[in-house]
Amino acid sequence: MIAVVYSGSNNAGWRLADKGRTVASFNTAAINPYFNDEKYIVHLLNKNINLIHHAEEIKRIYFFGAGASSDELKQIVQNAFAAFFKFAKITVGHDIEAAAIACCRNTPGIVSICGSGSNAAWYDGKKVKPNNYGLGYILADEGSGNWLGRQLIKGFMNETLPVNIRKKFVQRYDADRKTLLEKVYRQKQPALFLSSFADFYLENKQDAYIKNVVTTGFGKLIQTYLVPLHKQYPEAPIHFAGTVAANFQEYLYEAAEGTEIKITDIIKEPINHLLTYYSNKN
Repeated sequence: MIAVVYSGSNNAGWRLADKGRTVASFNTAAINPYFNDEKYIVHLLNKNINLIHHAEEIKRIYFFGAGASSDELKQIVQNAFAAFFKFAKITVGHDIEAAAIACCRNTPGIVSICGSGSNAAWYDGKKVKPNNYGLGYILADEGSGNWLGRQLIKGFMNETLPVNIRKKFVQRYDADRKTLLEKVYRQKQPALFLSSFADFYLENKQDAYIKNVVTTGFGKLIQTYLVPLHKQYPEAPIHFAGTVAANFQEYLYEAAEGTEIKITDIIKEPINHLLTYYSNKN
């Protein structure tokens, strides 16, 4: 039996499969070694009945997640999983690697994630080439869920939201300046809070203001990440993965118009493609 795990900032998707047949499909809380230590991860695993039931049967685990960006951070996940899954060989990788495999399999291409966060990289068909992107929710993440959340909160604070959007925002969240500032600057993992506002954008997707903010974010993502990569690899197909890219794909295509960027495809949830890929390898 194999387990494939893809963790974003909000949750981790799990797929357990045996001889090509999916045995279990479920979500847990996100696993991010940048924020979670080994003790937390082991405790999380011990709370899930599916994992408890199948722990000894699982022989290979492929984990990919936001935050697993260095050997030290990967080791946190490796150690926690090894303590729980006694008989499994464990592979730990970054979420951009998962997106690359899901989108490209063994073919070279440019891959961009746009979900809770955003990132992009060149994939040579075997490995993701390191770059200086992926700076996180404070310094980067253009066009992502938490970037959208920042724009919405700033608009509310600065009283620059259109009247209809401000009214909907107040009705939806019953928020005030003090509460919002505390959640952004005092609570743990504020990126989770910021990215939660992507739902508000989706609910008001057809509004002109919302469309403009989303399209602007995608434009920044394209200019910051995709244009430089395209200049290096002009013949490479360009793939997107992530919920924000998929949920607002018509705006993403619109943002790419007038640039040299031609989007090949958009995958909402890489995990299902990862499951197929690794099931065929085992």
